[in-house]
Amino acid sequence: MPLGPYPPELLTTAQMARADRLTIESGVAGMALMEKAAAAIAAAATAFLVKTAGRRVLVLCGPGNNGGDGYVAARILRSQRFKVRVAALTPPDTLHGDARLAAASWDGRVEDAATCDFKGVDLVIDALFGTGLARDLDGPTAELILRLNAWREETRQKIIAIDIPSGVDGTSGAIRGVAVQADSTVTFFRLKCGHLLLPGRLRCGTISCAHIGIRSNVLEKIEPQTFVNEPAAWRDALRLPSVEGHKYARGHAVVVSGGASHTGAARLSALAALRGGAGLVTLATPQEAFAVNAPALTAVMLRVADGPAGLSALLEDKRKNVVALGPGLGVGEASCALVETALAPSPERRAVVLDADALTSFALAPDRLREAIRAAPGPVVLTPHGGEFARLFHGQRWERTISGAPISKLERTRDAARDIGAIVIFKGPDTVVAAPDGRASILAEASPWLATAGSGDVLTGIVAGLLAQGMEPFAAASCAVWMHAAAADDFGAGLIADDIIDRLPAAWRRLIGEPAA
Repeated sequence: MPLGPYPPELLTTAQMARADRLTIESGVAGMALMEKAAAAIAAAATAFLVKTAGRRVLVLCGPGNNGGDGYVAARILRSQRFKVRVAALTPPDTLHGDARLAAASWDGRVEDAATCDFKGVDLVIDALFGTGLARDLDGPTAELILRLNAWREETRQKIIAIDIPSGVDGTSGAIRGVAVQADSTVTFFRLKCGHLLLPGRLRCGTISCAHIGIRSNVLEKIEPQTFVNEPAAWRDALRLPSVEGHKYARGHAVVVSGGASHTGAARLSALAALRGGAGLVTLATPQEAFAVNAPALTAVMLRVADGPAGLSALLEDKRKNVVALGPGLGVGEASCALVETALAPSPERRAVVLDADALTSFALAPDRLREAIRAAPGPVVLTPHGGEFARLFHGQRWERTISGAPISKLERTRDAARDIGAIVIFKGPDTVVAAPDGRASILAEASPWLATAGSGDVLTGIVAGLLAQGMEPFAAASCAVWMHAAAADDFGAGLIADDIIDRLPAAWRRLIGEPAA
């Protein structure tokens, strides 16, 4: 996971269209943008072809500006003495605007894409549809894409997509009927949400973002609220220890343990909170689990806290500024009562992190949790996986947009955060973090090895550790997700949850620029 390979802002397709429009209105010719975009595509194609000693390129052009980029890229590649064919969905003379001008710059033959063959081709450039696609693909176009994907699978040759693989919704990441399986995608100015949201992310291959002459100051008018979850988006909010500091200045997190037979998850969270930067961490344990928890702890402190009364007494210490509940807590009324105790109004600001059983316990009474969160004395972060999210937010209306695309994971998370009044981390390979004010981040890369028992408990602890230090809550949640993934990526194959905690120091070193140990 490299630090910051992409610009931090993520755009919807509508926002990208506005960026184009504002740039053209400022005096930059649309064809100038297209020429630069095509040059970036040609450079990517050349890099592929040089590696494979390939010479023969097929460019598939659609009926809009994406197709226009394809015509110009074809012209550039032919000028570099590659053998280039162009096949189009519609005749060039039916195009309009810049796309028509671009097609006119190609003076070679144009084949019918519906009947073209891929025999002898070393590389295909997908210039059929860009991020502006607003319908499901069917008929001859769908058949073409299925043939293209089959060719790639059979020959192991490569496909480069212009802007986004055709058939992927640029805003939601949904597959609109069928979609091209690209090996590389070159997009422009900023990534779109659909580049990082599944299943679209899986169709993009390696993603690169080319600068084509759109100035970043257009973002002041667009005001994007979605960001790539990488350090550039939140590094300035990190609360690093100072030489004259002390442990109490870094906060004191409390993690609540379940009963004697379910203690491991809370211990993972507690140790992760300590590695995540909290100055002190206390595991609040029921008396029945004391003898189980005590031998397994060293740096994490242990205190008996039986039921809501015991937890309430423990939290009277105003230095305890974060509480994490859920991992191994148990599902039922007893857990609901503990959560409500942690969320109870207090003269002292206190953050609360809720995961796992703390969420599932409210599945039949989400309004009860919503009311408790509204009364909370500080920020609240929820960390559901897909099942927990569905159980807690089952009453929400998430169907399809007017265009027919499914509501994206991004919008579902954003709506849930607004609805419940808390920051929501919707976990998964495309983890989304959303705040009630509309800000959101999407994880760019996640390790497949994170699909292991206890990894979510570790994430809960990292969030708590960052919040304990006073990091701004949305930034803390996003940072925790990144650190969790970075630590897993650093370890790699064979990962178990304990290994994520062991690799957190390496993630810290990457963030602050220290050399690897």
